[in-house]
Amino acid sequence: QVQLVESGGGLVQAGGSLRLSCAASKRPFSSYVMGWFRQAPGKEREFVAHITWRAGSTSYADSVKGRFTISRDNAKNTVYLQMNSLKPEDTAVYYCAAYDSNTGYRYDYWGQGTQVTVSS
Repeated sequence: QVQLVESGGGLVQAGGSLRLSCAASKRPFSSYVMGWFRQAPGKEREFVAHITWRAGSTSYADSVKGRFTISRDNAKNTVYLQMNSLKPEDTAVYYCAAYDSNTGYRYDYWGQGTQVTVSS
C-alpha cells in the first residue's frame, strides 16, 4: 500500500505555468506506473500523463503534449507534472495515481487531488 499526496495547485493566468508534485509515502516498486489525471466540473476524469518508475518512459494525452512534462525523482519518491502554456480548459482537480504493473493495469492508489484554476 502506498499513499499519495499532491501539492502545487493554484490560480494562474492563461499562458502561465505551475508544477504539481506527488509525494509517495514509500519508495514505489520498480514495477509501478505513476499517472496524473484531471477532472473538470461536470466532466469525467481524464488521463493526462504517466511515467514508469523503472525506466522513466512517459505517455501524454494529446491535449497536453508539448505543454506538460511528467518526471520523477527517485531519491524523493516524488512525481512531478510541469505545466506550461496553461489554458482555461486546463482548469480541473488534478489527481496523482499509481498501480503495480506486476498485478494489473488498474490504478489502485489515488491522491486527494489538487485544484488548478487557469483564468483567461
